[in-house]
This record gives sequence, C-alpha cells and structure tokens, in this order.
Amino acid sequence: MVLNEVTISKAIISKYMEELIDNTNLDVAIAGGGPSGITAGYYLAKEGFKVALFEKRVSIGGGAWGGGMMFNKIVVQEEGKKILDEFDVNTERYENNYYVADAIEMITTLASKACKSGLKIFNLINIEDIVIKNKKISGIVVNWTAAEMAKIHVDPLVIKSKFVIDATGHDCEVVKAVEKKLGPVLNTETGRIVGEKPMWAEKGEKAVIKNTGEVYPNLYVAGMAANSVYGSYRMGPIFGGMLLSGKKVAELIRERLL
Repeated sequence: MVLNEVTISKAIISKYMEELIDNTNLDVAIAGGGPSGITAGYYLAKEGFKVALFEKRVSIGGGAWGGGMMFNKIVVQEEGKKILDEFDVNTERYENNYYVADAIEMITTLASKACKSGLKIFNLINIEDIVIKNKKISGIVVNWTAAEMAKIHVDPLVIKSKFVIDATGHDCEVVKAVEKKLGPVLNTETGRIVGEKPMWAEKGEKAVIKNTGEVYPNLYVAGMAANSVYGSYRMGPIFGGMLLSGKKVAELIRERLL
C-alpha cells in the first residue's frame, strides 16, 4: 500500500476541525489538564454532558508526572485511593493510611478513562480570556499557546459554555482574568485572590476539597487553583485532595445541569 502524504494531512486537519467545531458549544469547559481537571471531566462526561478540557501545554497531567522531586511516585490516602480504584490504578499500601501509586500510570489511566467516557481534550490551546454576559461567565476565549509564547498578535476564538472550571493549578489563571473584570471573588474574606500559603500537607489536603466551588457566577475552581484563590496551604506530591476536588466540582455542576 502506497502512503499519500496529502491524504494523511487532510485526515488530520479535517478530523481535528470537525471535533473543534463540535465543541464550540459546551455544557462545561475545563481549563487545565492536571488530575483535578481530568477527574472532573471524567465524571461530567460520564453523565452524558458535553465537556471539553483545554490544556496550554503539549502534555496533560499538570505537576503529577514528576511525582516528588522527579521520583515518579505519588501518595494518596484512603479516600483518594477509592477514586484510583474506580479508575483501576494500582496502589500499594505503605503504612497506616498512606498508599503509593505510579505517577505515570495514574495520569495515563485517568486521561484514557476520561477520553473514553466522552471528555474531549484539546492540548496546546490557551484560555486567554473569558466571556462575561450579564455578570455571568458564559464562555472562554481561546488561542494557540504558540501564539502567546511568540507574542504574536492573533485574534482568538470563543467557545460558548454554560459553566467553566478553573483547574489551572497554582496560578489560578482563569480566576485572575475574571477578577480584573468583575472585581471581588465570592466567599473570600478580602474579596481578592489571596495566593497560596507554604506547604502543609495535612491542612492543604483538607482545604482543597473545602475550597472547591463557585467563585463567580458559573465559574468554579478545583484543585490547587482553589487553594490559591482562598489562601490555603500547598501539599506537595500527595494527590488525593486533587482527585476528590475534581469529583466534587463535577457533582456541584451536575446538580445545576440536571
């Protein structure tokens, strides 16, 4: 069989464009492809909602790939283990309530199961702004990451979405963009993004679940973005809170979509 380079190119372009066009009107748009974003996408797509995740980097997984200091192992406790069990990710008990998982297996398995559930992932796309109508978030403004990195002025495109999840991690990029336009963040003492505190795993794990929720009308935070907004501690390479945060935000949005 003779390979035709033009046919290969046409197949890639046409199928990608079909998917992009099909995802210009969403139930939920997720910013950031770390564990919390992927987990949220899995649970929402599994329910039959139209969900797409936008990751600005070439690879998804956030900070989980490297485990702790490039030792590609991560730790979860009992509740986080239950979610990994649901995804069929192998865990090994270390001691007491500590379980160790392979970081590579975790991310690749989460991503695979999420995609098979119906989540569409677009990498190399940056959410550079947000659509706000009647003081409610109603979509995202997207552009190629390469254009941003090269500082080329290229006008973006808009994706309509009923809800948006900021799962961009420590930088809470979407919330920062909205804060400039709408002012005070909901439920914070100061009405501003507080910024994360130093590492304290016990407090950070609990806080990330507590902080997961709506910060502006139709905009939710999950994962480390939630702790950054509310000024809670970071927790390092323990990821149960991230998984539980992703599941919680999916449940909160699901209730409003039904």
